[in-house]
This record gives sequence, structure tokens and C-alpha cells, in this order.
Amino acid sequence: MSRRTPRMPPWLPVDPYILALIATIAVAAVLPASGAAAEAAGGASTGAIALLFFLYGARLSTAEVIDGLRHWRLHLTVLACTFVVFPLLGLAARGLVPYVLTPQLHSGFLFLCLVPSTVQSSIAFTSIARGNVPAAICAGSFSSIAGIFLTPLLAAALLGSSGGGFSADALLRTGVQLLLPFVAGQLLRRWIGGFLVRHKKILGHVDRGSILLVVYTAFSEGVVMGIWHQVTPARLAGLLAAEALLLALMLMLTWYGAKRIGFDREDRIAIQFAGSKKSLASGLPMASVLFGAQASLAVLPLMLFHQMQLMVCAVLAKRRSRDEPEAGPERSGTSAAPGDGGEPEAAVGSRAGGKPRADGEADAPEGRVRRPGDATAEETGKRGPVAEGAGTQR
Repeated sequence: MSRRTPRMPPWLPVDPYILALIATIAVAAVLPASGAAAEAAGGASTGAIALLFFLYGARLSTAEVIDGLRHWRLHLTVLACTFVVFPLLGLAARGLVPYVLTPQLHSGFLFLCLVPSTVQSSIAFTSIARGNVPAAICAGSFSSIAGIFLTPLLAAALLGSSGGGFSADALLRTGVQLLLPFVAGQLLRRWIGGFLVRHKKILGHVDRGSILLVVYTAFSEGVVMGIWHQVTPARLAGLLAAEALLLALMLMLTWYGAKRIGFDREDRIAIQFAGSKKSLASGLPMASVLFGAQASLAVLPLMLFHQMQLMVCAVLAKRRSRDEPEAGPERSGTSAAPGDGGEPEAAVGSRAGGKPRADGEADAPEGRVRRPGDATAEETGKRGPVAEGAGTQR
């Protein structure tokens, strides 16, 4: 299976969908739904959430999941980053209350740390950076599935009553509004899967339109209840600073941590982009179900973090794609000669050519790759380092 999808479209510094979300918030601020309109919007939002998770279940390919299980170490690493490291950092941010974050903003910040990873943007950035795209697909899918179960449970354990309306009833609503539609979609996939594939673009608009409706309903409730008066510009600036630090820590931990435990460069790219991001598409509906009227403040940190991660990862992915030639010897250990780092064919040859394997797992393959060059040095009388370069170039 090819690890690259070169036709993946590039990402803009500002996602147009984020602009649509901002416009939706502006409309909710000026024309919030209230009274009978609020009840109608709430009912439509509930139906939209159920539809979203039904489509998630119906689109999930069981064959892709089984195929992806072969790379279980990578997937466990991404899941650990998403549902262990992130929540720990979110709990540590409790020390920022009340100096930087209000208790309500910290609840939203912690909820941001509990939602699953993205799928689409993880794949796009992994492709741009020339990483392991199939691994990113599977890792993002596994994270989304696990998040349906783990996010509500983690929210119940870590947020408790501080979640601004989160309770056992909210957990039950999660099962009814999220899990049941998801399971129904899985059960009906064999009959409707082909239809969903044929109308993928149209259903993509349905997905995004449903999320915009959820955002409008949540922020309308916040405006009517006067929640936004609790957020000052200074608090917003503090929230942005805390999220920038969170993103920087996760990008460093996923990159250098994956290197430390032995992943090659392509896998490290997939781990970094799948393990450092959070899904707005999954988080918004969950927050609406879990937090009720307090959802507007709960999703604010997630919305800001989502835009921040897109902008930062767009730049990082382009940098990774430019750095790939220099990273060639890193992926195959030291088997390639120092002067051949910029030659992709040399790196491929050391992995899949007629020579013995040299995947960078140990120092032994390095000596095996050098032998042809060493023999040439003995025959021609040249010094070893020069012959090594000549042997590798052949």
C-alpha cells in the first residue's frame, strides 16, 4: 500500500469553515434564538447530532480498521497522547485558575483535552509532510471511535459537577444521542455504505451544516443567559497563551517522544499530526450534549485551539516536506553515506534494493551495507571514508 497521497489539497492558513463558524457565532450574538425559536433550534440541534453520529458509524470501514491493527504500536501511541497525555496537561492547567483562566474556561480547556483526534486534517498534514498516510487514517479513525466512549467517561471522572451542567443524566443522553446512532450506522452500513460513498461531497455539507446548527444553538443559549459577560479580553488572551503552550508541548512530545521509542520518520510524522490535534467536529456535538446551556463557554477553548492547530500544523507540515531529504539517513539509520543524505534513491536503495536491509534498527546493518565499499577500498588502495561514499553511490 502506498504511504502517500500526493493529490491531497493544501490547507489554507485560515480554514474557510472556521470563518463560517465565526459568522455563525456573530449571528447568534446579534440574533440569538429565544422562546419558541430556541425550542425549535434545540430540537433541530438534537436531531443534527444524532444524524452526525449515524453517518460516522455508517461510513466507518471495518476492513480498514482490521488492516490498521497491524500497526498497533503506532495507534496505541496516538491514543495515549490523545487520552492520557492531553488530559494530564489539562489537569495541570488547573494551576492557572484563577490567575489566567476562570473556572468555567478551565472546564472548557480540560474538555478540549478529552476529545478525540481529527481525521481529515491529520491525513492532509501527514500527506503534505510525506509521512505514513495509511497510519494517519487508521490512527485518526481509532481515536474518533474511542472518543465516543472515552470522552464522556473521562468528562464524568475529571469534570464532575464543575462541567457546568454535566451529570449522570448527561452521560445517559450521550448514550442515547451519540452511541445509539453510531451503532445503528454500523449495522446499516452494508446497505447504505455505497450510497454514502457516491454522495460523499453532499453529505460533507450535511455534516458541516449540522455542526453550524449546533454552534448557533449553543451560543444563542449563552447569549440569552449572559455568559459572555464573564469573558474579558484579558481572559481570552490568557486562554490563547495557555493553548499555545499546550500545542507546543504536544508537538514536541509527539515528535521527540516517538523518536525516542524507535519510530521511523514517516511514522513520527503521522504520530505528531494525529496525536497533537483535537477534533472540532466530534467535540462540538459532545459538548452540546454534555454541558447543555453551558456549552458555549465549554466549546470556546476547543474552537480557538482548532484554528490554532490548523495554522501551526500547516506551516510545520510544509517545513517537514522540505526537510525530508536531510532526514533520509535518520529514517534508515546511518546506512547511507553522509554525502548522500539529499538523494532519495540512496535511501530507497538501502531499504529495498539488492543489499541487505538497513532500517536503522541497529548498528549491524550499517556494516553490512559498507562491505561493497570496503572491498573497493582494498582493491583500489583508497581510504575507507572515500570508498564508503563511492560504494553507497553505486
